[in-house]
Amino acid sequence: MKLVTLTLMLSLIVAGPALADGNHQHGGHAPSLEEKTTVTLEGNTLTLTFGPMDLPTGHDGDLAASIPKHIFQVVKDRHMIGYKSAIFTKDGKPLPRQWLHHVLLMNLDKDSVSCPGEPLFFAGAGMEMTETKFPAGYGVRLEKDKKLMVVVAFYHKALPTKDVMATFTIELAPEGAPVQDMDVYQVGVNVVCYSKFDQRGPNQTDEGIIINPGLQVQSAPLKFNMDGCVKFAYPHGHDQLLLIALDNKTTKKTLLRTVPDVELDGNFRAFQPHQVFKDDRGFSVNTKDDYEMTMVYHRPLHNPEEGHGMGNYLLYMTPGTCPGDTSASSH
Repeated sequence: MKLVTLTLMLSLIVAGPALADGNHQHGGHAPSLEEKTTVTLEGNTLTLTFGPMDLPTGHDGDLAASIPKHIFQVVKDRHMIGYKSAIFTKDGKPLPRQWLHHVLLMNLDKDSVSCPGEPLFFAGAGMEMTETKFPAGYGVRLEKDKKLMVVVAFYHKALPTKDVMATFTIELAPEGAPVQDMDVYQVGVNVVCYSKFDQRGPNQTDEGIIINPGLQVQSAPLKFNMDGCVKFAYPHGHDQLLLIALDNKTTKKTLLRTVPDVELDGNFRAFQPHQVFKDDRGFSVNTKDDYEMTMVYHRPLHNPEEGHGMGNYLLYMTPGTCPGDTSASSH
């Protein structure tokens, strides 16, 4: 816990505050050459821009940051109702999605339910860069003057490339629109809570779980810390992924089963829209039942490169069981 607290304190010192409002105001201070992050708000679109910078670059700290962590705030209560990410050169040329290792957004002033003792991880993206749009009428509250932190990392094996940039664009509900608040809950086969990284097994690193040549099926037990009704599930995986699944072992029901679109060699292409769970009716999870996360990878036997895999969901849910769901466990 001391390490986590120290990490956050250092990030506050390094990044400093940045404010965004409805008048297209940039950060409260001009970003330094070292910082390379800007935050702008135009209408109902909040955009975080990273770079330009030269790749490849390394990762630093528990959250694997390629550039200093950046703190910003919103000056009015707003609701996030969707987001998307992109990576490209300064002149607008798209770059391979695999070069964006991750973007993490955290609310430093709100506690995580899924990772006790950590701040809330409320949005993010990896190489999947899935465009997210919550069911109508639902969103995640971004409260006025709360400290929000963004962490970005680029793939350390990216080809040498000048002036690389990335964006993370958040769609906000119009001011005054009725929105039902959702909680955010992260689950995974790999360890997802960074305060528990020291509990990872010998086959797991910062890059994920080591994927050996051939077929690999890996599962991890899961207990939820809250009752909730899942409305949207953001999936995350790596190259060679075949499947991510969430099962309720108590009721013997599969709640999520997500299959990616991949190239012939297994390299990741996308999670197609029909494979991303989005439903205003939702499905219930609870603190009593036993759950299991599973990921399936197949690494070509002739691929000599070291591989690492993850199988995660970022679950967006309302508190309590789904309306009309008496089982509190059914999809």
